[in-house]
Amino acid sequence: MEETPIKLLFTQGPSTTARAVLLVLISITLMTLDHRRQHLQTLREGLSLLVAPIEFLVDLPVDIGHWIADSLASRQQLMEENARLHSQNLLMQARSLKNADLESENQRLRELLESSVKVADRVLIAEIYKVDLDPYKHLIRINKTARHGVYIDQPLLDAHGIMGQVIETMPAYSTARLITDPGHSIPIQVSRNGLRTIATGSGKINQIDLPYLPNNTDIQVGDLLVTSGLGGVYPPGYPLAHVTEIERAPELEFARIKAEPTAQLNRSREVLLVWSGDRIKHMKTRQLSTTAAEDKDSENREP
Repeated sequence: MEETPIKLLFTQGPSTTARAVLLVLISITLMTLDHRRQHLQTLREGLSLLVAPIEFLVDLPVDIGHWIADSLASRQQLMEENARLHSQNLLMQARSLKNADLESENQRLRELLESSVKVADRVLIAEIYKVDLDPYKHLIRINKTARHGVYIDQPLLDAHGIMGQVIETMPAYSTARLITDPGHSIPIQVSRNGLRTIATGSGKINQIDLPYLPNNTDIQVGDLLVTSGLGGVYPPGYPLAHVTEIERAPELEFARIKAEPTAQLNRSREVLLVWSGDRIKHMKTRQLSTTAAEDKDSENREP
């Protein structure tokens, strides 16, 4: 079938090269006008509004991926930072507790040293490292032994008063009985008037008893009880307790008198071992004998 003249008219047109040249010229013209007079700014803004949602949808998966990655990284960093700060906090708390404990220990040692000056006898600081758990016995263990000069019946005290006496020495430790032990007795006197009697342990850590004073005895609440020096165990004048309660019953021969120890029996961690009088002389003699024996043994070994 032959094509009609009208159809040929519409199918025939400029060549591809002519079309390309024409488009280039139009583009250059539009760019020149836009650069100089901004005629296409409104059109460009309108097109940007149309394209913006498409750009947002295209970039959305990438943005979501970056947000998730940043969130996970931030959470991990926060967790690591939190763990680090928690560890530092625990460390600082431990150091603070240790510093507080050292400060308390230094204070106790200063009090002990001041007490040793007041005692004016030979003393040695020992540490309590074990307490007997038997409720009917008030026994403690200290880290000084016979090789430090500790002996049976040696008195112990803290910065506030008498605590007890040594009852056993072993190679690694020594055992002492506190003044509140039911099996302990100590000769004492009332500091106010010199009245002498015996104080015994009650089995309670904060109480000793004076069971042998008659009802008409001159003793008052608040009186200070000190060691009398009788019996040869405790040197005289060491504070022991304050009278806290007096009960006088007519039907009883003796008054019921209770006193509270001046020593901090359930709180002290360091104690003073005391030597006095003949014990100091005995220790010096023993040390001289030991030194002489070592010197003699050294001379015998020389060629």
